Amino acid sequence: MAELLALHQIGKRFAADAPPAVEDLSLTVAEGEIVALLGPSGCGKTTTLRLIAGFEAPDAGTVTIRGALMAGPGRMVAPEERGVGIVFQDYALFPHLTVGDNVAFGLQRLPRSSRRERVARILDTVGLAELARRYPHELSGGQQQRVAVARALAPSPALMLLDEPFSNLDADLRAQMRDEVERVLRATRTTAVFVTHDQEEAFTLADRVGVLNRGRIEQIASPEDIYHRPATRFVAEFVGAADFLSGEVTRRGIVTEIGVLANVDRLEPGARVHVMVRPDDITFVPHPDGGGIITRRYFRGSETLYCIRLPSGDRVHSSQPSSASFSTGMRVRAEAHVHHTVAFPLAHDG
Repeated sequence: MAELLALHQIGKRFAADAPPAVEDLSLTVAEGEIVALLGPSGCGKTTTLRLIAGFEAPDAGTVTIRGALMAGPGRMVAPEERGVGIVFQDYALFPHLTVGDNVAFGLQRLPRSSRRERVARILDTVGLAELARRYPHELSGGQQQRVAVARALAPSPALMLLDEPFSNLDADLRAQMRDEVERVLRATRTTAVFVTHDQEEAFTLADRVGVLNRGRIEQIASPEDIYHRPATRFVAEFVGAADFLSGEVTRRGIVTEIGVLANVDRLEPGARVHVMVRPDDITFVPHPDGGGIITRRYFRGSETLYCIRLPSGDRVHSSQPSSASFSTGMRVRAEAHVHHTVAFPLAHDG
């Protein structure tokens, strides 16, 4: 696939004595690809989006869209000239305009008949054709979001940017709208970059996920690789529940207090490491001589999460079907069944 967006060593600082909001960040997005920027508050996700859109000028580096330089030394193309559609967190609909007029807002250059035809087609795509004459205050939150998506798509942008697009919706509607927005983006073959702090959202929608930390991309990969093969300790801790077991590399594998794990990275024997384990990697059975003790139990409906304290004082979590019930204080034997062993040398802890 052809490259549509390229950021090369982008940097942005809002004050001379402040840490950089974005630092030495490089990213490419292929045509038709959906990329999520995931990370905690203050990590630089929204700043990166604003640099792509043209609302902020980079202090260093370049922004290129479809091979054309949008921002860089001596050049700063205005947002409206970049061919980018934007869906804001609060939707930013015009309250005094109907749904149809909101969607038509960016189509002023088209003849009136072409404008009407384009609005009708895009409203049909997002399932709102019958609401063209309504005003934003007459719509539900989900309908308002679809209008915002339709307005951004109407000018056929090269690139769609979405900033925390589902954060104002309740949990049930959020899941429904994720599916709906993905359907529209895929149907229109629109390239998209969206910002979120919700990993489920990123994993569900994106072809690739970029995890940001302190203005830098720590890892960008498929959702499966981000979850199962995190490149850094930060990614391992931020994405999914993760515990870390102390281990020593031997010729047999990595020896931990709940089992020997495969040394897939071929670390040198004698190295001390921390091995990442997820709740679905840990099983246990009640046993009066077990070295583990259940200290907490979290009922979550379809599953129950157990916290187990090991003899060393380390804690691991185990996800079990909710039909199985074990009490706190119970002694257990815990085992790790890790399909993708991820180990971090102790010298690299951070």
